[in-house]
Amino acid sequence: MSETQTIRLPDIGDFQGIEVIEVLISPGDRVEKDESIITLESDKATMEIPSPLTGRVVSVAVSVGDRISEGDPIAEIEVDADAEAASTDQPSDGEAETLAPNEQPTEDTPPPAPAEAPPRTLAPDAAAPVHREPPVTPDPSASSGTPAHASPAVRRFARELGVDIDRVNGSGPKGRILKEDVQNFVKTALASAAPGTAAASGGFAVPQMPAVDFSQFGEIETTPLGRIKKLSGAHLHRSWISVPHVTQFDEADITDLEAFRKSLSREAERRGVRLTPLVFIMKAVVSALQTFPEFNASLSPDGESLILKKYYHLGIAVDTPNGLMVPVIRDVDQKGIYDLSQELADTAQRARDGKLTPKDLQGGCFSISSLGGIGGTQFTPIVNAPEVAILGVARAKMQPVYQEDGSFQPRLMLPLALSYDHRVIDGAQGARFTHHLGALIADLRRVLL
Repeated sequence: MSETQTIRLPDIGDFQGIEVIEVLISPGDRVEKDESIITLESDKATMEIPSPLTGRVVSVAVSVGDRISEGDPIAEIEVDADAEAASTDQPSDGEAETLAPNEQPTEDTPPPAPAEAPPRTLAPDAAAPVHREPPVTPDPSASSGTPAHASPAVRRFARELGVDIDRVNGSGPKGRILKEDVQNFVKTALASAAPGTAAASGGFAVPQMPAVDFSQFGEIETTPLGRIKKLSGAHLHRSWISVPHVTQFDEADITDLEAFRKSLSREAERRGVRLTPLVFIMKAVVSALQTFPEFNASLSPDGESLILKKYYHLGIAVDTPNGLMVPVIRDVDQKGIYDLSQELADTAQRARDGKLTPKDLQGGCFSISSLGGIGGTQFTPIVNAPEVAILGVARAKMQPVYQEDGSFQPRLMLPLALSYDHRVIDGAQGARFTHHLGALIADLRRVLL
């Protein structure tokens, strides 16, 4: 006798209201356990949700474009009694079949051959062998690049251990991640952080900050950190501890640039755009990248080579109500200042409205963080890895500048801060880059040379 059961969205991490971009089943279809039924997309990744049941689809509760959260119904499945019984009798992924102490095979049921013996259950710190193909040793510092294929039970086990499931290599059928794979990943990570092995592995252990009960000192209020800040915070922390940062400071005289920008105000108004100094800086940056191609590059994962990029996509930091985002403006070298102004305004608005797609945040070569509209004299931006450099722009101010005739003239000076990966760029290169960039910004005619 069959039974109808509801499939609900399992716990997929810190995601709420994630968009359904593909529905892979229809009423009447037959699905197997672990077969993908829908595809979800966040601002960072695309993931397929597998069916935990085998049976016939009775109804589908979601459509493309819907936003769902943990526990929301996805579909109703008519589960065959035989399939349900088989599912109950079979051990789950990573969990071995065990016999009670007094339970032995009968004479009618010969014991299986050694090669076919079921795997034994392993405790997280156990090292006993299992009767299956040896699992692939995962690299704790690398991601497979594809959504993890694992059951909800294994995903829950990984979360309990603080493991990013997407970094685990699966040894099960079709690359499926098993419980032993997660255990093996943890062992490898612990070994790489152990004293005496950290230098060889290229990693190091960072001690956690001790927990402090701040309520003992006075009244407090706890508010959850926004999702964007959680995601960007992890990326910034990873960049900060993995990239040896150096920051080069300089200034650019933008007196003539500002006069030129204001002279174009009527034309910009006629075109319906607003010209800001940032678009001129973007054009100057591209010209500087063409002169210094090592700044338009990324270091290979093994650290043995430099990947030089022949395209010029600039990441522009945008302040949004939910936190900092860095959408990418593509092919800046092929666009004029009016087109860039329009695209920059549209992209910034979509960022503030939370309407950016994952593609909008990918493919950057070099980033610019401009705080001129807010204030400050200087700051040290964090490299947006895997890029190798980022330019920080603070607020311009009028100041007396010494001239060759011995006089001082008021000039509008723009503070620049270039942070770069010291493994790729040395101090002399950083100084040459900022000096060249400052000259380009001071006289944009140089961009045509």
